[in-house]
Amino acid sequence: MTKGDRQHKILELISENEISTQEDLNELLERSGVFVNQSSVSRDLDQLGIIKVNGNYTLPETRSEANIFGLSSLETAGGNLIVAKCSLGLASAACVKLDAAAIHEIVGTIAGEDTIFIAVKDAKTQKSAMRKIWELFEK
Repeated sequence: MTKGDRQHKILELISENEISTQEDLNELLERSGVFVNQSSVSRDLDQLGIIKVNGNYTLPETRSEANIFGLSSLETAGGNLIVAKCSLGLASAACVKLDAAAIHEIVGTIAGEDTIFIAVKDAKTQKSAMRKIWELFEK
């Protein structure tokens, strides 16, 4: 079985079952004929963006095809910070997109699970940066 097939099986199992531990997932994989070690399961969960919600593994939420990152709000916090909210588990991916866009006003980003801190040069560039961020995620 290839890595892609194994990851597809993991997605299928998580969507069909309440799974709270890697051990439970590994047991379900073995029942399905997929034998893999714990470190591979852990890497697969990371690569697939699988997160825990209320103690069980789940896929990250997405709101629409147009905005797969689920960016829902941008708010200022002081003169040099923008706080962005996005779908659970997708903040890191959204930061990669922000960083790749090389928006001149942005000097750096930090991601949590569903929150991104975006540092800008100064208060004068905050609004411009916010407009460009919205434009980027509406594409």
